[in-house]
Amino acid sequence: MQRKFVILTDTASDLPEEYYTEHDVTAIRLGFNMDGVLYEGEDGASLDVKEFYARLRGGSMPTTFQVSPEQAKRKIEPIVREGNDALIVAFSSGLSGTYNSYVVAARELSARYPERKILVLDSLCASLGEGLLVDYVVRKADTGATIEETYRYAEGLKLHICHYFTVDNLFHLKRGGRVSATTAVIGTMLKIKPVLHVADAGHLIAIGKAMGRRKSISALVEHMKELQILDRDDPIFISHGDCEEDVEYLISLLKNDFADHKIYVNQIGSVIGTHSGAGTLAVFFRGKKR
Repeated sequence: MQRKFVILTDTASDLPEEYYTEHDVTAIRLGFNMDGVLYEGEDGASLDVKEFYARLRGGSMPTTFQVSPEQAKRKIEPIVREGNDALIVAFSSGLSGTYNSYVVAARELSARYPERKILVLDSLCASLGEGLLVDYVVRKADTGATIEETYRYAEGLKLHICHYFTVDNLFHLKRGGRVSATTAVIGTMLKIKPVLHVADAGHLIAIGKAMGRRKSISALVEHMKELQILDRDDPIFISHGDCEEDVEYLISLLKNDFADHKIYVNQIGSVIGTHSGAGTLAVFFRGKKR
């Protein structure tokens, strides 16, 4: 059935490029600065994600920047000018000002094109958690649902998109103020691996710790088993910061209980990876609650 409106999101969703093309989703690009060079965004250079993580491991310290209202308007205006309505699934307002930029852009464009609907959804999600919500939105829209029906559906679903992840190195969480310097030093020395999730307010929250990498990965699966409410056609999404072997181990654990579900894997992009670091491993699924 033909979709009745255009879906937009941003690259903090960590969906692969082919997803945007295949499902006719418009992606607005967040950017970052690394070693004095501007990458991605609207006009930045491109950088292979493996090269990004190699530089990160080598000591480079990138900084990120959000989508601006002007950048958002440049993406949205051609869509509404052509007579289309727009539904924007935004990176969590708890982690970025990008959502607010979309709201400013939508307000200005709605005044200019009053006959058009521009709805902005604060996903309260990040990485492939945001990507998973986008996927549900795409599937709902493709049933022929109106923009309002799809928006309400996504609003009701977003706090059921569970994010559970662990990191290999506490340095980047310390740099972002998520853990103290003392915790980072002691945790690294003792090989303590935190288990975190994204709470209802869209912030990163530490909820536990494990001694060693494999135990932390097992903890992700245990949280999922406790909270999941997956129907047969519900997918499981996994994102990672350049740690394929750990992904394979996570999948091997998931297949014990979720063998019938499609599992999609993609790298954590450079913007999210700047704050989570190399070796981050995350699983996303529909659950009873976050």
